[in-house]
Amino acid sequence: MKLEMHALMTERLSQVLVPVLSQQQPLDKALAALFATEKYSVKEQANQVQLAQQLMRGLSLYEALADCRFVEQPAKVWAALASWHGYSVYGQLLPDLTELQGRAAALPAHILQGCPDWLEQLGQQELGDSWALEREALWARAPRYIRANWLKISTSELQQALLAEGIESRVVAGVPTALEILSDCALFQSRAFKQGWFEQQDAGSQWVADALQVKPGSRVIDACAGAGGKSLALAARMAGKGRLLAMDVEEWKLATLQQRARRAGAGTIETRLISSSKTIKRLADKADFLLLDVPCSGSGVLRRNPDAKWQAPMRLAELKALQRDILSRYSKMLAIGGELLYATCSIFPSENQHQVQWFLQQRPDFVLEQEQTISPAATGFDGFYWARLRRQAVITV
Repeated sequence: MKLEMHALMTERLSQVLVPVLSQQQPLDKALAALFATEKYSVKEQANQVQLAQQLMRGLSLYEALADCRFVEQPAKVWAALASWHGYSVYGQLLPDLTELQGRAAALPAHILQGCPDWLEQLGQQELGDSWALEREALWARAPRYIRANWLKISTSELQQALLAEGIESRVVAGVPTALEILSDCALFQSRAFKQGWFEQQDAGSQWVADALQVKPGSRVIDACAGAGGKSLALAARMAGKGRLLAMDVEEWKLATLQQRARRAGAGTIETRLISSSKTIKRLADKADFLLLDVPCSGSGVLRRNPDAKWQAPMRLAELKALQRDILSRYSKMLAIGGELLYATCSIFPSENQHQVQWFLQQRPDFVLEQEQTISPAATGFDGFYWARLRRQAVITV
């Protein structure tokens, strides 16, 4: 989709984005509120979403080119972005590209790639020399992936159905449920979506769900389900047989999951709000498979949520304490012989391998079977980590 810019559009977007930067309001919610009050076409909405995300991905670069902060002079930053990318903006004189290129030549690499100083320091601490490659990958625009809902349709059948609607896609090597969407299109307006034949989900996230080897007839708990992307993927793997309990501490996310499950035909999914510690205790030893997709920094999905870079620095200490608490308490829901999948959308070892190592030291009844870091730089997917653990009986002498 070729992006379009004009002064009125960028002015209206600025009214949305300044509060996102200064009040720490999530970008997606701010845009949803804008579209709820303004009558934009589907194409206009998609254009504004892409412009907002492009600005957020490279904000440090555009502010450096404009020599001002966006919250103070948004029009000047938009003009720098437009000149840099060769956009024409009706009724506005843009800065000279040669001059901007001269300024850019003096900037450090992390500023050129839309990375604030605090994140650059943290990335180097966590990943050392490999951070530069990950930073570059996280700066790029995220590809668009969908997951074929095998409860209703195969991946190849879905690809043909989309093509019949004028939507081109390609299969994703190593991820049998995934298609990458190549067309600029209103995907959620398609007949295929309304029929529940697919969900939008990054290929890396689908890879994580596949790592928990659920089977038809299993008792499965997704204890940090959120809006249910991985719950739906697991339900499809269960082929409509068994029980999948999707749990979360936020009721509105579970309500969203219920709507998605109805569209997908995922009748095995039951939702349950975690209202107190008793909710967890009542499920002790009940699960054959347990997914703990824990709250994390989101460092692996920054290209999809670029506004997170410009708000408060990641609260790693607080998040790591929460991750350990969830591992300690929620793991008790797994039956002996069962599989636990610990997962994050982070690429930082302190949230991933280090947490699993800590847990194994605390719980001798668990063993590590396999783990993987999904690198944006290596795969082109969003960044994730997963570790599959098995609970075994502890033999006492």
